[in-house]
Amino acid sequence: MPYSAFTFNKVKKDFNITVVENQDLFSDVQAVASTDYLTMILKEHLPLVTAINTEKARSELIIMPVVIEVRRYFKYQISIFSGSEFNVDASKGLEGRCDFILSRSPEQYDITSTARRK
Repeated sequence: MPYSAFTFNKVKKDFNITVVENQDLFSDVQAVASTDYLTMILKEHLPLVTAINTEKARSELIIMPVVIEVRRYFKYQISIFSGSEFNVDASKGLEGRCDFILSRSPEQYDITSTARRK
C-alpha cells in the first residue's frame, strides 16, 4: 500500500498510536529567523503558487525552498529526498514514494532505513 493510502485513523489503528492533542512538543525549541533569501523567494513564489493552485506547485515553490533552507541551516549535514521510493516494510504498508524525506545523514545518494540495517 502506498503512503498516500494512509489516513490519520488508519495510522493510529495500525501502529497503535495515541494522540495527545494538547501537548506542545516544541515549547523548548527556539525559533530561527528566516533568511533574507528565503523571505525573498517565498514572497516571489506565493502569487505564482496561488495562481497555479496545485499540490505540485506548493511542493516545488514553497516547501522545497524551506527544506533547502533547513539543510543550509544544518550546514549540509542532513539530506533531502523528494519523490523518492522509500520501501521500509511492505507488510505494514510502509512502501512507495514519499513527498519529502529529511535524513540526519549527510549522504544524499541513497536512502536507508533503520529497519533494513538490522
